[in-house]
Amino acid sequence: MFVNFLDYKLKAKERRLVEIGRFFPSSKTCSCCGHVLDGLTLDIREWDCPNCNTHHDRDGNAALNIRNEGIRILSMNGGNPVLAVLRQSKTNKPKGGKASVNDAGSPHRTR
Repeated sequence: MFVNFLDYKLKAKERRLVEIGRFFPSSKTCSCCGHVLDGLTLDIREWDCPNCNTHHDRDGNAALNIRNEGIRILSMNGGNPVLAVLRQSKTNKPKGGKASVNDAGSPHRTR
């Protein structure tokens, strides 16, 4: 409901809502060099990139990565987002089908 409200308000101002993929590693990716830190647990609020030694506040870093990913998607004319790394999870993820983009540029899986 909140996303629908945002989308409605943005359209009224001739703006566009860009949704980032649910499993995009925004807080685990260094916003400076792109290195993805595996095994970053939720209790760690600050971290140093082992690749470029940049110190990150987890939330601030995630915000930068989300912004940059949204700009990347828009620059591809609403193209599908590409994850920095493949998701390796034990959860049940959808299998088969192709990724598609709806009118708002939001990535969805179709079967």
